[in-house]
Amino acid sequence: MSSLLTKAITGIGCTVLALPLLAALTIAAALGGLSPDSSAPASPSTHALSDIPPRMLALYQRAALTCPGLSWTVLAAIGKIETDHARHPTMVSTAGAVGPMQFLPSTFQTYAHPVPPGGRTPPTPWDPIDAVYAAARLLCANGARNGKNLGSAVFAYNHSHTYVTQVLTTARRYATVTSAPTGPAAKAVAFARAQLGTPYVWGGNGPSDGGFDCSGLTKTAYETAGIHLPRVAQAQYNADPHLPKATQFAPGDLLFFGTSPGHITHVALYTSGGQAIDAPHPGAVVRQGPARPKTLAFQGATRPAARAGGHPR
Repeated sequence: MSSLLTKAITGIGCTVLALPLLAALTIAAALGGLSPDSSAPASPSTHALSDIPPRMLALYQRAALTCPGLSWTVLAAIGKIETDHARHPTMVSTAGAVGPMQFLPSTFQTYAHPVPPGGRTPPTPWDPIDAVYAAARLLCANGARNGKNLGSAVFAYNHSHTYVTQVLTTARRYATVTSAPTGPAAKAVAFARAQLGTPYVWGGNGPSDGGFDCSGLTKTAYETAGIHLPRVAQAQYNADPHLPKATQFAPGDLLFFGTSPGHITHVALYTSGGQAIDAPHPGAVVRQGPARPKTLAFQGATRPAARAGGHPR
C-alpha cells in the first residue's frame, strides 16, 4: 500500500505544520463538493457501496457522528488509502504504524478513549471499531470539528500534501450529496443513521433490548420526532395513506416489502440518493444501502412526516 510506504517517513499524529499556499489551493480544489460545512448529507455513492465492506461502511458512518462537521466519507477515504478497508495482508508499516487506520501505538493512545460501543477493553489500534473512532477523534481535534479546517485535519493524519489531496478526492467519489431533510423526517433519519451498526434483534426497540428489528427501528426513529407508529411492519403499512406510484421518495418515507399488501414482512426508512436504512435480519446489523423500490417484493411507501405537516400527502 502506498500509504504504508509513506508512513515509513512521516508516521501519523505529529505536530501540525502550516500548509504552503500552493498546497492549500490544491487541497481546496480537491474539496470541491465536499464542503464540510454544507447542510447536505452524504449518502454512499454506487462506487462506495461496491468498494467498502458493509460493516466498515456502517462503522465509518457511526464514528463520524462523534465529530460535528466531519463527513463519514473522509474516514472511509483514509481507511481506503491506509489498508483498503482492512484488506491489507499485514496492516503493518515499516514505521510501526498498525491496524486498519494505521496508527502508531503511542498516537493511538492519545485518541483511544472513551472506548466506543463494541470496542475492545483495553482499546487496540488493531480493532476496526477502536481504530476508526480514534481516527475520528484525531481529525476532530485537528480541524474537522464544525468544518473548521478539514485540509489541516487530514494533514495532521499524514504530513503529505499529496496524501491530503488523495483523501479528499477519494471522499468525493464516495459521496452522493442530496438535499437535507427537515422537521420530523430529519429527526427520524438522524436517529436511524445513529443506529448504523447496531445488531438486529427480533422484537427489539433499541439499546435496552440489545438492538432493533425492522419495524422497531422505524417506530423508535419516528418516536424521536413525536410521531407514533404501530409496532409491526404490516400495521405501519396500514397506518398512513400510500404514496402514489409516481411519487419521488423523500427522506423519512417508509418503504414496505412482502409477498402482497396483506403480507408485509419488512420496512425500511428512506434517507436520500436512492438509499434506505433498515434492520434486515438476524445475524445482521442496522445498515444503509440501496432502497430497492423496483423489486418484486416492494409493496409501497408511506410518509409519516406528513402527519406533522412536514410534507404533502
